Amino acid sequence: MKYLRFEKDSAEGYGILQGDKVKVLKGDFLEEVAFSGREYNVSEVRLLAPVKPKKVIAVGLNYLDHIREFSDRPVPENPILFVKLANTVIGPGDEIILPRDYQRVDFEAELAVVISDYCYQVTPEEAPDYILGATCLNDVTERIVQKADGQWTRGKNFPTFCPIGPYIVSDIDLSNLEIKAILNGEIKQQSNTKHFLWNPYELISFISNSIPLEIGDVVTTGTPSGVGPMKTGDSITIEIESIGSLTNPVK
Repeated sequence: MKYLRFEKDSAEGYGILQGDKVKVLKGDFLEEVAFSGREYNVSEVRLLAPVKPKKVIAVGLNYLDHIREFSDRPVPENPILFVKLANTVIGPGDEIILPRDYQRVDFEAELAVVISDYCYQVTPEEAPDYILGATCLNDVTERIVQKADGQWTRGKNFPTFCPIGPYIVSDIDLSNLEIKAILNGEIKQQSNTKHFLWNPYELISFISNSIPLEIGDVVTTGTPSGVGPMKTGDSITIEIESIGSLTNPVK
């Protein structure tokens, strides 16, 4: 199933994508999948970020090659967590806005999962029951601010720094998906989720042990090596096998 959120004639809606048709729902798919009987060609609507999360819990250093890319630190014993705030979220085609006086703003291709129900202190074995599906996410980062602070909150939370989309796709194997970042048509990151240090189910269990996850929250799973800077006029695409492509211009 491919879940999406869209805008049509200045009104927001939720739908299921079947082929090139958007089957419009009566309400939010996080509550109930009930079809309204209306449909549009996908080309007739503007796709939005598929969810409006209260919070995005992000994981740093979940690919060994990325750890070696930026640090000589040892592999962490537990996942390293940080938060991206709701105001950072944008959708497909929306502009990533470079901050005033920015120095280096990087793309980071990531697989993200969307939480389908209240989730607190679950085991990895229970975690699949709390996942609606997976989507693409770009963990945009002001790298110099991040390094200057010695932690990640400020550098990760400028407005527009969390593109998500284009769809939430259910019932796919999250353990073996090709993932790419493509800048102006050139592949910059290319890896596979089989290289995770911690898989999404282990991450959800670890996070939920201390932080309750709510319906619609997003857990994003870290980026592989190859992250790099963007500038005005660039186009950045995050592409994940079986999910799709998330493209945003940079301004």
